[in-house]
Amino acid sequence: MNLQRGQLYEQQALRYLEQQGLTLLERNYRTSLGELDLVMQDGNCTVFVEVKFRQSRSFGGAAAAVTHAKQQKLRRAAALYLQQHGQCHCRFDVIAIGADPADIRWVKNAF
Repeated sequence: MNLQRGQLYEQQALRYLEQQGLTLLERNYRTSLGELDLVMQDGNCTVFVEVKFRQSRSFGGAAAAVTHAKQQKLRRAAALYLQQHGQCHCRFDVIAIGADPADIRWVKNAF
């Protein structure tokens, strides 16, 4: 996926999460350990959000694209974020966006 399309899907995910009451803390938080697409606040919980797009739900859809290796990278980047910002309560969510712009699935506590 090219960078411009990726930013478009991240913006769509951000709008959706803000409509659900979450607040943006960081976007595209980059470290040498990996990148976090969105870092959101949900009450007293820091939420690390991975945004995935898939044309169809074949092979498990977008959420299934967050492999074990990807989860490990996200965990390491999140640990650094938490160390730098002092939060401790967190979770990992996935926003799965389909080919239809209305097809957004929010998987809370995805891993």
